Amino acid sequence: MDNNLRGVPVEGFAEKSREAAVEGIVLLKNENNTLPLTEQDKVSVFGRPMIEYYRSGTGSGGAVNVEYTTNILDGFENSNLNFNKTIVEDYKEWLKDHPFDNGGGGWACEPWFQKDMEITADYAKKQAESTNKAVYIIGRTAGEDKDNANWVGSYLLTDEEKENLKNITEAFEDVCVVLNVSNIIDLKWIDEEQFKGHIKSVIIVWQGGMEGGNAVAEALSGKATPSGKLPDTVAYDIEDYPANDNFGNELTNLYKEDIYVGYRYFETFVPEKVQFEFGFGLSYTTFDIETVSADADDEKITLEVKVTNTGDKFSGKEVVQVYYEAPQGALGQPARQLCAYEKTENLAPGQSQTLKIAFDINGIASYDDSGVTGNKSCYVLEAGDYNFYVGNSVKNNKLAYTYKVEELKVTEHLSEAACPNDENLTLIKPGKRREDGTYEITYVPSQKPTVDMAKRIEDNLPKDMKITGNVGITLQDVKAGKNTIEEFVAQLTVAELAQIVRGEGMSNPRVTKGTASAFGGLSDTLFAYGIPAACCADGPSGLRMEGKATQLPIGTALAASWNPKLVRELYTMEGQELYRNDVDTLLGPGVNIHRHPLNGRNFEYYSEDPYLSGTIAVASTGGIKDGGAWGTIKHFALNGQESHRFKVDAVCSERAIRQIYLKSFEMAVKAGTVKTLMTAYNPINGHWAASNYDLCTTILRNEWEYDGIVMSDWWAKMNDVVEGGEESNQDTRDMVRSQNDLYMVVNNNGAEVNSNNDNTEESVKEGKLTVGELQRAAINICNFILSAPVIERELVDTDIAKHFDSIPNDQAKYQVFNVGKDDKVMFNSGTEATLEVEEEGEYTIIVNIAFDKSNLSQSTVNVNANGTTMVVIQTNGTDGNWITQKLCKVKLDKGVYNLKLEEVLAGIKVKYIQFKKIPKKNK
Repeated sequence: MDNNLRGVPVEGFAEKSREAAVEGIVLLKNENNTLPLTEQDKVSVFGRPMIEYYRSGTGSGGAVNVEYTTNILDGFENSNLNFNKTIVEDYKEWLKDHPFDNGGGGWACEPWFQKDMEITADYAKKQAESTNKAVYIIGRTAGEDKDNANWVGSYLLTDEEKENLKNITEAFEDVCVVLNVSNIIDLKWIDEEQFKGHIKSVIIVWQGGMEGGNAVAEALSGKATPSGKLPDTVAYDIEDYPANDNFGNELTNLYKEDIYVGYRYFETFVPEKVQFEFGFGLSYTTFDIETVSADADDEKITLEVKVTNTGDKFSGKEVVQVYYEAPQGALGQPARQLCAYEKTENLAPGQSQTLKIAFDINGIASYDDSGVTGNKSCYVLEAGDYNFYVGNSVKNNKLAYTYKVEELKVTEHLSEAACPNDENLTLIKPGKRREDGTYEITYVPSQKPTVDMAKRIEDNLPKDMKITGNVGITLQDVKAGKNTIEEFVAQLTVAELAQIVRGEGMSNPRVTKGTASAFGGLSDTLFAYGIPAACCADGPSGLRMEGKATQLPIGTALAASWNPKLVRELYTMEGQELYRNDVDTLLGPGVNIHRHPLNGRNFEYYSEDPYLSGTIAVASTGGIKDGGAWGTIKHFALNGQESHRFKVDAVCSERAIRQIYLKSFEMAVKAGTVKTLMTAYNPINGHWAASNYDLCTTILRNEWEYDGIVMSDWWAKMNDVVEGGEESNQDTRDMVRSQNDLYMVVNNNGAEVNSNNDNTEESVKEGKLTVGELQRAAINICNFILSAPVIERELVDTDIAKHFDSIPNDQAKYQVFNVGKDDKVMFNSGTEATLEVEEEGEYTIIVNIAFDKSNLSQSTVNVNANGTTMVVIQTNGTDGNWITQKLCKVKLDKGVYNLKLEEVLAGIKVKYIQFKKIPKKNK
């Protein structure tokens, strides 16, 4: 890569980000054509987010370091709109005494909303004297480690916001509400009597990244016609969502709604509880959708659909959505399921476009996890009529085609995997059909596991390769085709194999500044084999690093565009930005399902629907690949809430896991657009995701034939792959056994010295982990590195050794430790010792220390050699536990070094300092 391009924005990237932000904007209401605002309108804009615009949610998925952010006021100033400058100045003056509340600046401390300026009745009436329309902007955020809540200021409006709206609607007849939000929020207040029917327009602009303010103005002004569609169902009440009773639990979250997530539940059982349906979104123009033809062969159904702009003023885009209704059969089915969609070009008034939409028949099969159809662990098409509906939302569609299955057809034979074993899990299933076409709700028991997990693992163990030791093969030799990856990995000792499954971070000095982690050649011996350090960086909304980057619209906004082609173009530029900045894989996109509106991390994810999520996942990861890097889909799997995310057990049926929660992962893997995948923190049916054998091996690798790497989330925990039970962040034995290849993360320079005290090597010695399993993980990691940009970069050791001069041997002052014989200089609570070096060369310094304080405390000790500071030992409190740290490299001459510990801040106890000789690199 040309280093001159590092940190240089990709040309057109910000503009493409704005285009995507515009296409994701969803117009929910627009009576009397209140929008678009025209040059003749005089507009009063209220709401703090006009200035303090929310560009993303919080946490690792949103904290992108950008050169600038456009707020909504910027957008108005860049447009042709006439807006009330008096209000703007009043807000700016008010903000001086009401600065942004960041909650103290800690992780997940930022509040969901910011206090708004009071809009009194008199103030609103005064503004109405000179303006004819009002815009009120409501802002919300949430994010990693912090769910939304059914409280005022989060899911619900505050009393202050309602009072402001009341006074604004009293003064103005035409009011537009703009929702600058990360998640859908309660909207039933729109039609409350106190607002006099004056809320004529409602538009969700989500969080549009660094160019979001310009995007909002384009949509409000009519420069662009809104074409976004809801990726989620907006129900009247939070209690109406089927997951609500179980969401947020601390230890166990029962997925009783089974496959009936979002519209699958509402349209099947309670359609009257929906305020705005899935797939809904208005335009400034109108469209006619006509199915011209429908045909089927043994593999595909093909529809030709003609879309015509029937308006007379505005151009616009429409989304054609295809849903199917499967026969209830023995399995039970939702009333509607999305199976295909396509967005038109920008159509001028009177212009038409005919779309050809084709989809696989086998793609609408259902999974039988219980054997109720007589075909356990199979995808099946039950006999009966499959009705296909075409329209522009889950409610607004017409029957277009009926495909008849004469007898049950098995489309795929699989095996039981990730099965629940909880007596409390009962599952929703449609009962008797009512006269209106909806179904009564019944509950049936969940299936129970029948697989002997220990035998499954034993039967699939890889063979051990004989450890050859170093025979001179480098990873570059494998790249050149001189040797196989197996021959290369066979050289690695058990200690080196244990090192390669440890990633380091954050802000690792071996890779791009300010990124999330490094993995691969992190030890001296691994680096000597020609294994470079690969770089990971957050996150889903753009490249998070110390340097400046481009911030994209949030995941939900991208899904709301229903435009995979545009998303792929956007993420191709993201891939180019990653490549320019020496980042090998982006820790994103997040592709989990919006099971419940309060999940704080929904902004990173796409939709309540697995097919829509999957198509956007393929588009984004495919774009990153096209741009020259890789994306890491996450969090695998069922990360349905942020509250108690480190321990809440997602108890879910195998059918729902496969059909709903894994589908977007599956689509990306099978499309070949991903080589990296991150597991979640939470357990699934009792087995923590980072050591879940059925997820990582049975399904991901054996069924989907995934050949990339799997990494844990940062500081994740694991438990026994067979028995489950107690979890630990040191249980890498079960992580490796499950084929989660990489533990993320140990502290920087900690991979070589096992700073986290994991049990990998110990498990091999005890016969609880095979060498072959470790070699398999190493092959996965090295194969990824061979496919990543890092293999093309110059192999540079960033930890350059500093030189220190020795003194003659007869000048030893303290107890002598010989680096070749004793290996370690022992201090035993003392402060002085002498190091004797018989062979000059480069040495790695490793220390064993303890600090009897909490991790909020810090301390420092200088290690002086012959009166010169050789290394500085720094640590947070270790609660008195002894830990091992790798510090740096030094070049030492033959001779003697009198070492003395000098406290800078008291408290660190030093047991030993190890000087480890660095082997010379292979030629």
